[in-house]
Amino acid sequence: MKKLLTKFIVVSIVMLVGLAMLSYTSGGPPALGVTDGRLAACPESPNCVSTQTDSQSHQMAPIPFSGSAEDALERLKKVIDQQFSRVRLIDRRDGYLRYEFRSLIFRFVDDVEFLVDPDASLIHFRSASRVGHSDLGANKSRMQKVVAALE
Repeated sequence: MKKLLTKFIVVSIVMLVGLAMLSYTSGGPPALGVTDGRLAACPESPNCVSTQTDSQSHQMAPIPFSGSAEDALERLKKVIDQQFSRVRLIDRRDGYLRYEFRSLIFRFVDDVEFLVDPDASLIHFRSASRVGHSDLGANKSRMQKVVAALE
C-alpha cells in the first residue's frame, strides 16, 4: 500500500510540474482581432467557442442587444468587470474588445474577444484556450455566464 501511495504522489507531482511548465512557457496569443468583419476561427481542439463558426461543436449564438453599439459594449465591459476575476482588458477599439482570462492555479490564459455588429444588433464572440487540448468546458461555461448576465 505504501509503495502504491508513493507512486501516486510521484506521478501527481510530475503532472503538476508539467502543467506548471506548460503554463509558464506558453507563447503569446495567436493572431487575434477582426479580419473582414470576422473574429479568428476556432482551432480543431474542443477548447474554443465562437458565434462565427460553422463547426457545431464550437458554435454558440451571438448576444442580441438593443440601443447603441457603444452602450452594448459598455454594458458588456461592466458585466465582465463585476462578475469575473483574473481578467485583463487587452484591446479596445471601435466595436471590439479583447480580454485575457487566467486560471487560478496554473495561470493558463484564455483569449476572449467580442465584436459588435451594429446593423444586426448582435455581439459576436470567440473564447479559446491558448494552450492545451481540453478546457473541461470552461470557455463555454464562461460565455454562458456572460450571455445570461446580459439578458
